[in-house]
Amino acid sequence: MKQKLISGGRYKGYSLHSFQKDIISGIIVGVIAIPLGMAFAIASGVKPEYGIYTTIIAGILISLFGGSKYQIGGPTGAFIPILFGIIMTYGYENLLIAGFMAGFLLFIMGVCKLGSLIKFIPKSVTIGFTSGIAVIIFIGQVPNFLGLTGVKNHEYFLNNLNEIIKHIDSINLYSLLTAGICLITILYMPKLLPAIPSPLIGLIVSTLVASFLFPTHIATIGSAFGDIPNTLPKFEFPALSFERIQQLIGPAFVIAFLGAIESLLSAVVADGMTNSKHNSNRELIGQGIANMVTPMFGGIPATGAIARTATNIKNGAASPLSGVIHGIVVLLVLLLFAPYASKIPLASMAPILMIVAWNMSERHVFYQLLKAKTEDSFVLVITFLLTVFFNLTLAVGIGLILAIIIFTKRMSDIMVTAKALPNPEHKQEKVETQIVTDSHDCPQISIYNVEGPLFFGAAQTFQQSIMNTINYKPKVLLLRMGRVPFMDITGESHLSSIIKDFSKHGIVLISGLNVQPKKVLIKTGLYQLIGERHFFEHTGDAINYALLHLNKDKCIGCKHFAFRECAALSGAYDLVEEKKKVFNA
Repeated sequence: MKQKLISGGRYKGYSLHSFQKDIISGIIVGVIAIPLGMAFAIASGVKPEYGIYTTIIAGILISLFGGSKYQIGGPTGAFIPILFGIIMTYGYENLLIAGFMAGFLLFIMGVCKLGSLIKFIPKSVTIGFTSGIAVIIFIGQVPNFLGLTGVKNHEYFLNNLNEIIKHIDSINLYSLLTAGICLITILYMPKLLPAIPSPLIGLIVSTLVASFLFPTHIATIGSAFGDIPNTLPKFEFPALSFERIQQLIGPAFVIAFLGAIESLLSAVVADGMTNSKHNSNRELIGQGIANMVTPMFGGIPATGAIARTATNIKNGAASPLSGVIHGIVVLLVLLLFAPYASKIPLASMAPILMIVAWNMSERHVFYQLLKAKTEDSFVLVITFLLTVFFNLTLAVGIGLILAIIIFTKRMSDIMVTAKALPNPEHKQEKVETQIVTDSHDCPQISIYNVEGPLFFGAAQTFQQSIMNTINYKPKVLLLRMGRVPFMDITGESHLSSIIKDFSKHGIVLISGLNVQPKKVLIKTGLYQLIGERHFFEHTGDAINYALLHLNKDKCIGCKHFAFRECAALSGAYDLVEEKKKVFNA
């Protein structure tokens, strides 16, 4: 039996055996994170060492302060087009400031307990922009894979695609061979040596082949970016100013939004794999701290990495210490082996990112949503296309607006307002809509079944359904609202209009009012205007009250017999049997 070292919090039941498992998983994930960190940095338009700095600092801080026991943080593929766009528009120094501001926003989101709001983003939107980002990353690596020369990087997809087509005749066969070796190794090595990270093996094998056989015929990290220093950069606080904050608030929001989604999605994946539960607000706080500190050391924005988190779990991680160890491993590699990393060919990095893009594309889910041919399919396609051909900010904005419009339409379609009466054939005289006819409808009491949320998307239809059908002026209007779960201020406004108009000549009764709508009516004063005596828990009590307030003279001779009391009120007992026969027929 292993000795327990810690007994509380996220380390409850932690033992020496747990620590051993954390060391193993931390080392493995750290080794995987090194090539990914450099690749993500290069693809984002910055030097590869900045990706390593981010992996070290953000990786350690996210594990220490985040809300998931197993989360591995660092640079991710999802950020590539965002960061590249910021670099092209504002420059590297302003990217650091935008990253710092995004960290502050994430921290505030966590403190304000907004972590749970991320779940309200529709799947069609997240899959749409994730797949779009995957396409951008994949196509963006084609020049390095083929070794094209003279290719200029642009912010927009079509411009980059045009650059590839324009320079396709400059293919470097040495780059193509190097990239091919790395790709084949990544794809097939897991079958031969599953315990060793295949991207690392692919990187080492292809680098060795290129270094010994054709060292001068292929672009490397050193030739493109200079040698990678084996030290951490000096601490430097971002040069904030009011003008820069105004200029970069938009990019900061995009980074924070994407970082929140990615980190919480990764935490949810970890929960599913470990049957655990993360703290979403604490996770945002941890992400915020990491993204505020990392830019002070030259690092780029970071978030939770789904693939590395899954690898961490599969290799036996027991606590957040595995993430801390993963950062320390990367630091040790930087200090000891940085000069060797400069010899890595750019062609060796391309297949790694292409595999990342392929895995993050969510192609199976994309196809399923597309195949469904619903409104969600439309949102998916629009978000995807806008992400690829424009930018993530526009894509997510339009995608969310479309999703809200579609949701509003669906909710308004659910809203049903129909006249109803007690069914005499039912044992408990259940109030139903289908039995109301021209010859079977009380002239003095109008009962309406109201079903569905009474909100801005359905409120006008609700009002029109009632006002247009009351072409006569009944004495009592009874609204059965037991199936109205929610009411907003627009719904209250339309209900108020009905009540104020009808109350000029009659009485409004409401039965079965739920808690949330009741609170709204009380806050707006409409509850007091209607009068507490006009609210009933049960429809039967409301009907009994209504019958006491009828004009008895108008009941004499009435042949509708809408209620069981009508026979006595009309003075026509001999017509009751005839009415039942007509109704049954």
